[in-house]
Amino acid sequence: MQIIPAIDLLDGQCVRLRYGDFNQCTVYPDSPLKLAIDYANAGAEWLHIVDLEASRDGDAADSTALFKLMKSLTQKVQTGGGVRDSEDIQKRLDGGANRVIVGTVCATQPQRFIRWLEKFGSESLVAGLDISFDDNGTPWPRSHGWTEGSEQNLWELLDLYSENGLKHLLCTDIGRDGAMQGPNTALYSQIANRYPGLVVQASGGVSALRDLSDLKQTGAAYAITGKALLEGAFSLNEALDVLA
Repeated sequence: MQIIPAIDLLDGQCVRLRYGDFNQCTVYPDSPLKLAIDYANAGAEWLHIVDLEASRDGDAADSTALFKLMKSLTQKVQTGGGVRDSEDIQKRLDGGANRVIVGTVCATQPQRFIRWLEKFGSESLVAGLDISFDDNGTPWPRSHGWTEGSEQNLWELLDLYSENGLKHLLCTDIGRDGAMQGPNTALYSQIANRYPGLVVQASGGVSALRDLSDLKQTGAAYAITGKALLEGAFSLNEALDVLA
């Protein structure tokens, strides 16, 4: 399993939102470029960048900071946030992204997302599904800043996408995102067992090195972490040692 450091961009700064709430925003002092360079120098092969401005402001967003950052990097990049049409995908791929994460469309317009998979290829797109659980323990994707739900549960969507060429899945338990309460290892084990052909990225809740050790046992291929690194819960070098 590999670790992917995460940088959430907002107004040109590195931030973290608690539970996706823009009113619960922490701004970190280091510049996104400095963080990215430090992560690359430590040995991280990938960087995960979320354009929160595009998520918040839609077509009115100024994504200059995202494209400037991507052009300055040496590591591979996957980026999401505010991806609403195929032009957004193409622009990010042309701007230096290796993979583009699609969230809302993936959760709410599955046939449209399947057409994008056919157009751009399975290596270029990541299905980004943020999920919450109902009273029966069934995971349901959420969209539009987690304010709206999908008409299909996680298993129904993944059945459909796995049959139509999906390779990369980023799944976040929103109840754990930014809370540093430990990842939902049971969820990732279940996904990996049900869909062995998917390359699973685990996101949300990583707070200690033991969390990475636990995730390594689930079958997930990647662990994404932002806050734990930013707040010094462990260093990237320590994380890479644990996962080696």
